[in-house]
This record gives sequence, structure tokens and C-alpha cells, in this order.
Amino acid sequence: MRPGCGQPCRGSRRGWQHGGVTAATDSTLFPRVPDSPDAVLEGLDPEQREVATALHGPVCVLAGAGTGKTRAITHRIAYGVRAGILPPAAVLAVTFTQRAAGEMRGRLRQLGAQGVQARTFHSAALRQLQFFWPRAVGGEVPPLVERKAALVSEAAARCRVRLDRTELRDVTSEIEWSKVTQTVPEDYPAAAAKAGRAAPRDPAELGRIYDLYEQLKHERSVIDFEDVLLLTVGILQDRPDIAETVRGQYQHFVVDEYQDVSPLQQRLLELWVGERENLCVVGDASQTIYSFTGATADHLLDFRTRHPGATVVKLVRDYRSTPQVVHFANALLAHARGRAAEHRLELVSQREPGPEPVCAEFADEPGEAEGVARRVRDLIASGVSADEIAVLYRINAQSEVYEQALADLGIPCQLRGAERFFERSEVREAFVVLRGAARAGGNDALLDDAVDLPSQVRAVLGTKGWTPHAPAGSGAVRDRWESLAALVRLSVDFAAAHPEATLSDLVAELDERARAQHAPTVEGVTLASLHAAKGLEWDAVFVVGLTDGMLPITYAKTEEQIEEERRLLYVGITRARRILTLSWSLARSPGGRPSRQPSRFLKGLRPGTGGGSVPRYGPAVVGGTVIPGGVERGRSTGRERVRRAPARCRVCGRSLTDPGEVKLLRCEDCPSELDEVLYERLHQWRARQAALLGQPDYCVFTDKTLLAIAEAVPGDEAALSRISGVRSRKLQQFGADVLALCAGEELHADAEQDARQDETGR
Repeated sequence: MRPGCGQPCRGSRRGWQHGGVTAATDSTLFPRVPDSPDAVLEGLDPEQREVATALHGPVCVLAGAGTGKTRAITHRIAYGVRAGILPPAAVLAVTFTQRAAGEMRGRLRQLGAQGVQARTFHSAALRQLQFFWPRAVGGEVPPLVERKAALVSEAAARCRVRLDRTELRDVTSEIEWSKVTQTVPEDYPAAAAKAGRAAPRDPAELGRIYDLYEQLKHERSVIDFEDVLLLTVGILQDRPDIAETVRGQYQHFVVDEYQDVSPLQQRLLELWVGERENLCVVGDASQTIYSFTGATADHLLDFRTRHPGATVVKLVRDYRSTPQVVHFANALLAHARGRAAEHRLELVSQREPGPEPVCAEFADEPGEAEGVARRVRDLIASGVSADEIAVLYRINAQSEVYEQALADLGIPCQLRGAERFFERSEVREAFVVLRGAARAGGNDALLDDAVDLPSQVRAVLGTKGWTPHAPAGSGAVRDRWESLAALVRLSVDFAAAHPEATLSDLVAELDERARAQHAPTVEGVTLASLHAAKGLEWDAVFVVGLTDGMLPITYAKTEEQIEEERRLLYVGITRARRILTLSWSLARSPGGRPSRQPSRFLKGLRPGTGGGSVPRYGPAVVGGTVIPGGVERGRSTGRERVRRAPARCRVCGRSLTDPGEVKLLRCEDCPSELDEVLYERLHQWRARQAALLGQPDYCVFTDKTLLAIAEAVPGDEAALSRISGVRSRKLQQFGADVLALCAGEELHADAEQDARQDETGR
């Protein structure tokens, strides 16, 4: 139990069946690096382990909220790297935000898998664009435009159109959507109509603004964010030599949040992968909430069609939320329609029961904010940390009243989506003084009375505004203190994990975290839009302002748009681990007419509106066995390579990483069952084949491969193909001879020569 809060600690629930699995959301700040490939797999549930050991694609992971998708794919990469199957430099993992990419890099580092590239689509594309531009085009890549909105405004002015602030934002968004869907200016009106987009201006007029915007960029020799992808795609399409260079570098691809891929990103991915099959994608169609940016779940839902041989793994064990929260989320999706709804995953909570979700109605918005703030105060008083509480809303304009209500009660808060932690001025200043103190060492008078690493950090950061007690209220002073306090807490955790660490070691850790964007936790209640909350989680979540017109928002007209609003609420609900409150107000201002209606999405879920159509929370049980997600093996197309499972010793079962041991499928010091007569016959046969082909002996099979064959004595092609070194071409060329020798048959030299002549004749 958490001290004083009466709640189970995160991860207190023990294991998969017999206590072996840690919760998917568990992590300590500085965990011990696994000491072997097998140790990387410890604590994974059966479906997560399937993901981690499916090292040759295509693989599609359908992962529900809270089911440990990031855990599964990072352990997959780390296991492949640690087992010697995936060369780190040949792996490219892509996702959609710098924060998510940073988290992935941090986890891979903790698992001992350094050297893997984990980037956003744009970051990976920009890196390639900068490297290949001189070769493909000449000169340097044009600089990125600093203020896109200003350029759009100028383009509109040239069309004699004046845009207010809201229109400017919306027109800019339409141009971005056009580019990621690969729509040119003259095609915009037709494309927008087909997609059912509510254009902020006359579509023809907006198309002209888009065209002039592109002309202005060309005149000023600048590119925008979307051009990074477009230009990279163009180079890879037009220059097969460059495309092959990229494919030679990256052999294995992992794509997180695949439901958010745009057509342009999908095209780039196809050019990266080429004709190969080593692709692993992860996503959840029920969390598709960015279609306004061009994202579509179709690529995820069509993956099996494009890759008939794909392995599909479904993760539905929810380690994040209580059965009560999971039931509420499942019930919400039970009323969903459309293609994404047809592929929804019904989650099964793995946590102990908690309180029922609360639906609360208020007279007006200030009353709702005050009620939420009082409940937050009570939770903090009961022992829930402020940074484990979030208030989520549909649009950012709703935040102000909650900021004020929390400030009135002296509760610190932080706005999500603001400046990134390591870019804050106070954090940059802290890095400077900590680095200076580390260089000075014992010569810095500030450290004279410091007895350990945390006290050294407190002493240094005290010069920048850190104090043992937080300043009262909210605002810039409190925000600055919270940033410095986060660094102090990090130093305490770092010292606990590394008792001998020095200030220089901490500075190196901070530098590494800054590169990975792996920020420490800042205390304070989180205020965030539902979109900004994607990928995050808290012990207690308040989803506020749930009225028709706000969620679903007024401009959601079509069924597809309304269903996306439902998925947005689903994302908000599934952020809660234990405590979930949903609220709305009947009027905007005190004394106003109570004309608002609770969100239609709550019908059947809130008290007094009829029961939901989903069975009461609890896992599905068949014959006494819990039936969670599962694995679907792809059907063979006859084209894909034989997939090789991670190699294990056939004697002791240990994972094998040494290439020689992998060939033998046993440890060097484990007992061998060598058929010495067969081994000698294989050597003699190999010498004859090499002479016939005019090649060295090892070009037929290496000594290790012959030894492996003589130990395994395969009885058919399938068994022979499982021996490392027996690839499809050699299986076709030499398989019949080798199997005949293994069966004790005699081979005649003239028959062998005829076979070789047939082979060379082809």
C-alpha cells in the first residue's frame, strides 16, 4: 500500500498466472540492465513474449490501451539486439512525437540495447534528407520556414483575403492536411469534398492560398515541416541507388502508433522497407484521434491484406486500469460504429477492483471547476500525489477556469503541451551551474557542507531559486521551482541507484536524458486537452465539460467525425488507473439558462440512462481459462523467407548469441551427439561439390554447418532448413544430396555431376 493513501501501489498485483509478470506500466527510474537475452523476456505475459520473440516480420501488434505495447516492442528490439539477431545500427523504430521517441530510447538504454535509432518520422526523414541532398540535388538542404502561419497570412493577403487568428490557424491546418495526403493545390476542392472536410473558407479560394503559399516558399528558398517528408519520398523514388543505400543501412523496422500514419508517412515507410518483410507495426484503431491531420487507421486494418504472411498478436490484458474503469471504456466502445469499431479490442483488467467511475452534474462551469478542485484537494489530502492527478478537456480554452479554481485552493498545476522540460530556461540554467560545479569538484565553496550527491545538487540549485519548501500559489515562480525540484528528486533517485555516483556522473545522466527527451516528473496536477493526454496515464483522471456541442464538438457532423469524438473520450477514460470522474455543467455562467445536455456518449453509461450493452466487468472465461488476446499466424504466400525463431541451445535451453553456437544450436561446452561417420561423409561430399563448382569448400557449407548437420541428422527439408547456414538457395541446390547422406544412402559421382550441370545450366 502507498503510505497514507489507502491505495494499492502501482504494480502491486503479482504476475501472469504465478507471479512472473510485472505490470505493463511498471518501471523504476534506474532499473538494473538485464544480464542476458533471456532476462530481457522476464516479466512479459504470453502475448507480450510472442511480440518480443517474433523477430522476423511482418508482424502486426493490435494493442489496447494500457496493455504494455511500448514494453512489448522495446523488449522485442532489446531481445533481438542482445541475442545477436538484430544488429542495433540496422534497426529503425519510428513513432510520432519526440516524447514517445525519447521514452523508447530511454527504455532501450535501460535494457542494454544502445545504438538503435528511435526517431519520429520527420526526424528520421530530415536526417536522410540532409545527408543525401548534396548527392541528389546539390548544395545544402533549404532551411525550415520559421513562421509558417506568417507565410500563409502573406499568401492570403496576395489573394486579397484577410484571415482572422482562428481562420489563419484553420487554413494552415488545411494546407498541412493537403500535403500529408499528397493533394496538390488545384485538387484541394475535390479532395476536401470527398473527405467531408469543413473548409474554413471557400475551397477554391483556399486552394489559391495554398498555391501562393507554395510559391512564396519557392521564392524564399525555404521548406516546411511537411516538405521534409515529401522531399525525402521524392529522392527515394527518383534515385534507386539512394533508396538501396538506405535499405542497406536499415534492415528491421518498428512503427509505433501505426493507426496515426498518414498516406505520406505510409509511402515513406514503403520506400524504406522495399520488398523486405522485416516490419513490425503496433497500433489500436480505437485510439485513432488525429484524422484531421491526415491520419488513418486503414493502414493498420489493411496490414494483413497487404502482408498475408503476417503474424498478428492481440494485446488485451490491461495492466493500467481497474476492472471498473476498463468496463466503462469497453461499454463506451460497445456503442461505436464504423470500421474501427468492428476491430475494437475488449480489454481485460489485470488489476484489483477499485471505486466505480463517478458521473457529476453541475449548474455552471465555475461550479464544475470548483467542484473538481475540491475533489482534487481531498485526493491529495488522502495521499494521492498531485502529479498523479489530471484534468482533461476537449479544447485548450477550457483550461483557464480550472487553473483558477486550483490556484484558489493553493494546488499546483502544470499545463500539458507547453514548453518541453529540457527547453525551459530554468532547466538550461540548472545544467550550466551543475556542470560548472562538477568541473570545480572540491574547489567549489558551495559544496563544502554537502555530504552526499543530493545535498550537492540542492546546494547548487539553491542559487537558481530552489528552496526546501514550495512557494505559495501558482504562476511563473511556482513553475520555475517545480522544474528545479524535479531535478533534485532525480538526484535522490540516481544516488539511490548508484551509491558511488558523483556530480559528474549525474551531469552525464542529465545530458543523456536531454538527448532522449526523457524528462523527470514535475509535481502538480496536470491540465491537458484529450489530444495532448494520448500516451499518458494518471492514478486519478477528471474528464470535464462533457456536453453535446463540446464532446462531440459542434463541428463534428458526419458519422465518421462523431465516432472520432467517441474515440477521443475513450482515450481520456483509459488514461485513468484507479479513479475516474466525468462531469458536465448545464450552463456556462452562474445564473445562466440550463440549456446544455450531457454528452450523448454517456447515454447508457451514466446512472438513470439505461444499462450498457457490455457484460459486467471481468475477464472472459471459457472452461475455467481466461481467454485474452491471442496470436494469429499468417498464411504462406510462397514468397517469404523462412522465419527463424531466436536460437536456443537444444541441450540446456539457453539463448545463443555466438554465431558458431547458433549454427550448432548448442553451447560449445554442452555435450554433442555427433554422428562421426556422417560427418566424414559430408566432408568428402563437400570436397567433390566444391571441385565441380570450382569454388572453395566453405562456399558449399562451412565446417560449423556440416558439424550442425551431423549432430542434428535432419530427416526432411523442414528440419534441414532450421539449421543456420542452410538458406533457401542452398536448400534447393544441395538439400536432396544432404538428406540422402543423412538417410545413409550412397551418392554416385556421375549423378552428382549431372545435378551440378543442371544447376549451372539454369
